Amino acid sequence: MSKPPRLAVRAVLVHDNRLLLVNAWGGGDDLWCAPGGGVEPHASLPDNLHREIMEETGLEVAIGEVCLVNEFNDVARDYHQVDVYFRCTLRAGVLSDDWQDPEGIVTSRRWVTRAEMAKMQVKPDSLAAVAWEDADARTYDPLEPIVR
Repeated sequence: MSKPPRLAVRAVLVHDNRLLLVNAWGGGDDLWCAPGGGVEPHASLPDNLHREIMEETGLEVAIGEVCLVNEFNDVARDYHQVDVYFRCTLRAGVLSDDWQDPEGIVTSRRWVTRAEMAKMQVKPDSLAAVAWEDADARTYDPLEPIVR
């Protein structure tokens, strides 16, 4: 029997024309994504996102509108995740190498320009277009294969 899809929230946070990215899972910087993570029950999506951003980056953000829904899929691992991306703005804080994610998943975080991002492996594929608000940016990416 298949597991139900996992629900997660993520922040599209552009500050000074740079997007905030974090390593996608512990142990390496091969794959980058927007900060965020799994939703805990009985808390709103924005409340979950505030918690995740603070855990992973130490930053305080204002959460705006939903700008993307993306599904990651890996049939071989029986893994299906639905990510809801919110456009965010920085309220307070600075990135620090001393900050540690209490869950130990995020070990690297950085602000990147669009040109820098183009040279990195980033998921989802539509993130740059959404972050820099391209006219043809998708707002829904169905069943994107996850990379491992």
